[in-house]
Amino acid sequence: MLYTEQAPSAWFSFALCGLVGIITAYAFVWISKYYTDYKYEPVRSLALASSTGHGTNIIAGVSLGLESTALPVLIISVAIVSAFWLGGLFGTAVATMGMLSTAGYVLTMDMFGPIADNAGGIVEMSQQPESVREITDVLDAVGNTTKATTKGFAIGSAALASFLLFSAYMDEVSTFAQEPLTQVTTNVQIFVGGLLGSMLIFLFSAWACSAVGKTAQEVVNEVRRQFIERPGIMEYKEKPDYGRCVAIVASASLREMIKPGALAIISPMVVGQPLLGAKVVAAMLMFATVSGILMALFLNTAGGAWDNAKKYIETGVLGGKGSDCHKAAVTGDTVGDPFKDTAGPSLHVLIKMLATITLVMAPIFL
Repeated sequence: MLYTEQAPSAWFSFALCGLVGIITAYAFVWISKYYTDYKYEPVRSLALASSTGHGTNIIAGVSLGLESTALPVLIISVAIVSAFWLGGLFGTAVATMGMLSTAGYVLTMDMFGPIADNAGGIVEMSQQPESVREITDVLDAVGNTTKATTKGFAIGSAALASFLLFSAYMDEVSTFAQEPLTQVTTNVQIFVGGLLGSMLIFLFSAWACSAVGKTAQEVVNEVRRQFIERPGIMEYKEKPDYGRCVAIVASASLREMIKPGALAIISPMVVGQPLLGAKVVAAMLMFATVSGILMALFLNTAGGAWDNAKKYIETGVLGGKGSDCHKAAVTGDTVGDPFKDTAGPSLHVLIKMLATITLVMAPIFL
């Protein structure tokens, strides 16, 4: 396949496709690092915005997240066009494999973040000296950056994979319908399918963030109850019931994901029934993929930037830990946690799931 008499240089084109994927992976990692590492201007500007209050911190964080979508979209657009021009659909698949060839390195970076974060938690719970906590704080800040870069990589690979799955869906529908689906139609139902696909992303994100908020309220109420019923906790004479808080979080993490999970599975089947049809599902899938990529980039980057803006202030700048600036940064970090740890990472899974479900269920949409 890679060398034929009709196309003796095909192997070189496919090699370039793989190189495109590798460069795309590196570009995504670098862009995510730029927007979430406090060594660079975006996070430092966000920390400075915290000095004027909680509201300006939120505004600056949201604007940073929105801005951070531009470069990754340009990169992924150039990658798809370049790979398709070099090798067609198979070239795009090779580019995807090239991007995924760095998965071992990316997984290593992804694991570093939780390890450093939990090490800091253990240090704080065991009441280690402040010097130890300072070291784990630096590691935690690095971990936040590595987690953000791996999430950017994940959404980039999801974009390439979704393009392939969308093409496979169109081919399967064409095969079963025995007619090519290559023309763009202006049918009102196609427009409705696009609206439904975009809405699906926002509704899924809303339910994911809402799940975090509801669970946090349950944990806060439980902690307050323990403080009232067991006053010795505040005086270090009595141990809190940690197990109860863990049970609340574990139970809620399963319970609150029922609605978002059902939405992802059921919506393509409902939209794809003969009343609307395969073309409407194609529009829904395309718009959901585009909206999901943008939303995931925004959520992941904004959340990581808020977290590291707080870490930057805790290094001693702008008043340091305990200052009004730090309190505003903590508010931003609290808002950013469900962004970067819940809704954002789950969106690339949703994008792939939608593409897979529509591909498998394509025959019943005709």
